[in-house]
Amino acid sequence: MIIVTGASGTLGTPLVRRLVRDGADVHGLSRRARRGGGVTWHAGDLAEGPAVLAEADTIVHLASDPFKKGADVAQARGLLKAARPDARLVYISIVGIDRHPYSYYRTKLAVERMIESSGRPYTILRATQFHEFVARFFDAMSRGPAYIVPSRTSCRPVAAAEVAARLAELALGEPAGRVPDLGGPEVRGTKDLARTYMEITGKRRPLIPVRLPGKTGRAFREGLHLASAPGGSQTWPEFLAERLLSSTPRP
Repeated sequence: MIIVTGASGTLGTPLVRRLVRDGADVHGLSRRARRGGGVTWHAGDLAEGPAVLAEADTIVHLASDPFKKGADVAQARGLLKAARPDARLVYISIVGIDRHPYSYYRTKLAVERMIESSGRPYTILRATQFHEFVARFFDAMSRGPAYIVPSRTSCRPVAAAEVAARLAELALGEPAGRVPDLGGPEVRGTKDLARTYMEITGKRRPLIPVRLPGKTGRAFREGLHLASAPGGSQTWPEFLAERLLSSTPRP
């Protein structure tokens, strides 16, 4: 039995679909009741350690709340308290968090260390930012007068579906500790990402680069969040074209 936390999210949705296709007994944990998708759904607050976690052979931990301080640590604490001592843990993390001062990244690193010191068999995969995340950022900017992007900053976005495919392999395999990072096939500057978004979507706005302040801004400019080698294959333009096609009404 595999339980996926955050199973209805950007990464959870393709992961669950992949695990079901591979014949796994998949259970999804969500904040509210859900149905369908070949999954047995459970509703519960992860921080409270839902009892169903004690039934899992493998727990793939995707749930995260970057906008609520302390949420990720509280969720990990609840998960570790409720899970069986021999349950395998698979955790999705973020590239570069060892040296990056961004507060959310420091939280992800704290959760990694909780898992590593838990005494349970585990696998940790770090990935770069998802295409989907970058696209939603520009979608939000499209509702305003301009695209504001961090200056002198690059990104190596990767498709959530490709991260999900790798996580499915890890969840169905043996515990492997920290595995190689997964990033997209190309490094692109934020201005280039924005221009490509405008070209493919047809949404035109002025482009305004803004220098991010402090240690966090410097860390992003230095590329601490970039994977050292690619792993995914879908490029940013390919993702946008596919996304546009899937959202176009068919005659």
